[in-house]
Amino acid sequence: MKTSQNLNFIVFILTMLWMTPVFAQTPIQYYRPDGQPGLNVFETSKTDTVVYDGLKVKVGGDFAMQFQSINQSNDADNMTELGSNLNLPTANLNLDVQLEDGLRMHLRTYLSARHHEEAWVKGGYLQMDNLNFVSDGFLSGFMEVATIRVGMDEFNYGDAHFRRTDNGRATYNPFVGNYIMDAFSTEAFFEVNLQKNGLIGVLGVTNGKLNQNVTVNDNTDNKLSFFGKLGYDNQINDDLRFRLTGSWYINKGATTGTYLYGGDRAGSRYYKVTDYFTGETDPNSGAPIVSSSDFGGRFNARYSEITAIQFNPFVKYKGLEFFGIYEIASGGGDGEGSMTQVAGEAIYRLGQNEQFYLGGRYNMVKGNTVDGAPDLEIKRFNFGGGWFLTKNVVTKLEYVNQTYGGEGYEGNAQFQGAEFKGFVIEAAISF
Repeated sequence: MKTSQNLNFIVFILTMLWMTPVFAQTPIQYYRPDGQPGLNVFETSKTDTVVYDGLKVKVGGDFAMQFQSINQSNDADNMTELGSNLNLPTANLNLDVQLEDGLRMHLRTYLSARHHEEAWVKGGYLQMDNLNFVSDGFLSGFMEVATIRVGMDEFNYGDAHFRRTDNGRATYNPFVGNYIMDAFSTEAFFEVNLQKNGLIGVLGVTNGKLNQNVTVNDNTDNKLSFFGKLGYDNQINDDLRFRLTGSWYINKGATTGTYLYGGDRAGSRYYKVTDYFTGETDPNSGAPIVSSSDFGGRFNARYSEITAIQFNPFVKYKGLEFFGIYEIASGGGDGEGSMTQVAGEAIYRLGQNEQFYLGGRYNMVKGNTVDGAPDLEIKRFNFGGGWFLTKNVVTKLEYVNQTYGGEGYEGNAQFQGAEFKGFVIEAAISF
């Protein structure tokens, strides 16, 4: 851990220890609960039991730490050797503020992250569940079913982002890693969510940029991104819940909209996988040069003029739950191809409070970045389980196996015949 990250982490722990007794249990309206109570929560409900009685501030945090024991190889036998040891702990500082009745703010800062050495504001937003702050009862009929969100943060494309790990916040994810094509980006956005009798509708717009910049040049087109979702979510009876949604995201720009699968500033949850020796040496030291990425194990086609569609079924029957992804992303630029992602995870939760779980996940990505080129294929299997020691503390153990294949990787010095596999233990806290 770098010195600045050590200092950030120490400050985080001391701040949380001091402020938790004062702020940790502060109730916030229309809020997804932290830890185990927030499992399988997607859009925040329009039903709320928190009475507004003035400005409230909730100071919270997330912390995750891993022990990784993964091996890797490829046909060229040039992968770096990975040992068994601890990864960099990750931590978030979360501020949630009840500003007015039905109006709240969220702000998350990455205090310790793999991809950034310094503390980094991930993003934030305002959420409006009524407009009484404008005038009492203003648009009350519409706001009975509507939630308005505006800010610079993750936006509501697909359902997978509700179950992913967000740097230190790992309690919602039953496994360690996120999906191979990780649909997650932080962009300036405005969205309206509608919910009534189990029906769900989302419509929103972003400026298509991960990194905000007002400078223009001959290649700048600054096209907006548009996204939406339609779905149905119903607790049919005490034992059975069913949810099905379809989402879309589209951007017709050549210089915007390219970060849908590369917007995570935290980094991959599997450290140093697919790093390899290039065969070159440093001209000064003579040491072998290693090609390394903070995002190893993921895939981002970086399509311009992107169109993406994601379907997500979710079923929970007693302790058994299933979540799936069928997703297609394609590029509209000259000669760009398309990729398909398929994923399914089955989890069985047991114990008096479902504090234990076992499960498996399959994830496959196949397609090409160039139209007509041979297909690339990446497959991942995860098997494991976890234990919520308390509603805010979880430990996980998983086995992961990821392989790279398809004619599209033939002749690739890094990915031809590449594979990584092994065990990861993770402990996570959210409050």
